[in-house]
Amino acid sequence: MHVIDSHTGGMPTRVILEGSPDLGSGPLSARAKTLSAEHADFCNSVLLEPRGQAGMVAALLVEPVDPECVTGVIYFDADAVLGMCGHGTIGLAVTLARMGRISQGIHKIETPAGVVTVELHDANTVSVTNIESRRIHHQATVDVEGVGAVTGDMAYGGNWFFIADAPFEVTTANIPALTDLSVAIRDACIRAGLTGPEGQPVDHVILSGASPNAAALRRNFVLCPDNEYDRSPCGTGSSAFVSCLAAAGQLAEGEEIVLESVIGSSYRLSYRPGPTGGVIPRITGQAHIMAETTLVFDQNDPFKAGIV
Repeated sequence: MHVIDSHTGGMPTRVILEGSPDLGSGPLSARAKTLSAEHADFCNSVLLEPRGQAGMVAALLVEPVDPECVTGVIYFDADAVLGMCGHGTIGLAVTLARMGRISQGIHKIETPAGVVTVELHDANTVSVTNIESRRIHHQATVDVEGVGAVTGDMAYGGNWFFIADAPFEVTTANIPALTDLSVAIRDACIRAGLTGPEGQPVDHVILSGASPNAAALRRNFVLCPDNEYDRSPCGTGSSAFVSCLAAAGQLAEGEEIVLESVIGSSYRLSYRPGPTGGVIPRITGQAHIMAETTLVFDQNDPFKAGIV
């Protein structure tokens, strides 16, 4: 299997160029469901140890339905197939540039959540114009086991987020505590039946805190579906966060802000109004290529399908 690895603000992306299962030729949303339902071993083998690493997201290149798109892509992590991935899209654009498939300028990429636009500024810097994002529930309160009532917003940015203020500093030293609290909050959201309009459950949690960097608006801890934290500020999470700021009247159209991750990497963000009342976020960040390699799957390898 031929892959190219990059990281976006510290968060790894593994672009799969060849060697994937046949998912058919229907809509990307249907192909993503097929990947999730029928190919768990494939996903595990790519992302779990010993081949993968904690936090890694895979970007599986597929044929797009929309002929204007340079490629289709299905993202997945070690626990779930994702509708969209912001850091992965930045990493994918840098990878496509390295392959000579795109040059500086604007390009369309098709994802299961919809068509997104990328602008390649240079070899490392990319702006992603995401799908329409929106606040779903405002000031929803859930009863978190061992903690009590926690109040926050549920928002959509390509994935489904519960966003609340962190009760302690968002620092690397607090990553274990932030992780445990975020897992408990997500469990509480699921128990409470807090969902999107078609029953979509919360799959990510953002705990937001102050940043020591005066140029940054907030420093956010983001929990992913596989219970790993996002080393980047999270593109879909930042989109959801911006939609909440816009809905609260705290961010004007076109105004640019900086959001940081728990490790201090950053994205620049702004938005324009969406066609159905949400916002269209624009995310700018940097990715760097780490490796180009061939993964080998030896039939005699006892951990061929990953360490589950």
